[in-house]
Amino acid sequence: MRLTSFTDFGLRVLMRMAGDPARAFTAADLAAELRVSRNHLAKVISALAAANLLETRRGGGGGAMLARPPEDIRLGDVVAVLEADQALVECFATGSNACTLSPKCRLKSRLAHAEAAFVADLNRSTLADCVYRPEGA
Repeated sequence: MRLTSFTDFGLRVLMRMAGDPARAFTAADLAAELRVSRNHLAKVISALAAANLLETRRGGGGGAMLARPPEDIRLGDVVAVLEADQALVECFATGSNACTLSPKCRLKSRLAHAEAAFVADLNRSTLADCVYRPEGA
């Protein structure tokens, strides 16, 4: 299984924020520190806020912060939220499945089970298990 860069960046953002939970991070600050596109990171932060994982404030002193303690954020839940629009295989996609094997496919249920097991295994860990603190912090 391969996660999208969107999910990868989302996990990095959360790990970094967990290392300094009282700080409000701007997209620009995180983009510079994580060496990723600010525009892409702004979309990631927006998705995390929409999932109630982050709280955001605009204006001076604004930014994004964790919406709850790191020990209350399950990694599998984060991955499930950020990968929600990404079908594991074509036949999982709603409305665009052109697979000719779908009517009699015996693989689909096994893949669905594997995907659920992947998320469940990640849910054995929380963000607190993956806190990132940069050198010197």
